[in-house]
Amino acid sequence: MSIDAGDLGILSIAGITGFRDKGADPLQPISFSVPQRVLHWLTAALVFFNLLLPDGMNEWHRSMRRTGSASADQIASANIHSYVGIAILLLVILRLVLRFYQGTPPAPSKEPAIFQWAAKVAHVVLYLLLLAMPVTGVAAYYLGYESIGGIHADILKVVLWAVLAAHVLGVFVHQFYWKTNVLRRMTVG
Repeated sequence: MSIDAGDLGILSIAGITGFRDKGADPLQPISFSVPQRVLHWLTAALVFFNLLLPDGMNEWHRSMRRTGSASADQIASANIHSYVGIAILLLVILRLVLRFYQGTPPAPSKEPAIFQWAAKVAHVVLYLLLLAMPVTGVAAYYLGYESIGGIHADILKVVLWAVLAAHVLGVFVHQFYWKTNVLRRMTVG
């Protein structure tokens, strides 16, 4: 692909720079905006924190089942898990608002149509999970809906891990097989 001065798309208002495919819509972003990228990586960090370190909530739940009470340390640890989940919910809502108003870059032209469709489905499922996990967690922890806690910890968590793994695999396929700029547009723009 050759690039000339007319192909350079600079969207300085949103802090986006880079190159645009020939024939691409000049109003569609070529990269994610700085706020979208910051929120993406902050959300990712908090999600992995809660997925990898759920011990505080697990200890609280185990203690409540066994004795009907929990120590101050167990409550504090469970609260951290809960507060991180609520922060994730707020960040995801903000990400969706930004996505609505700022848009997203088009799928790379090298990506086959079936994978473009799969990516769209995966993103919808990922956003639904990132909304459902905190909501079900809050319902279980604060409102006492124990059966929803089981859905949260036993079903949604496993599905979230699978979708996250597919998401990361998709990024690697783009980076190393199709050699597209998908990773770049979510990191440095």
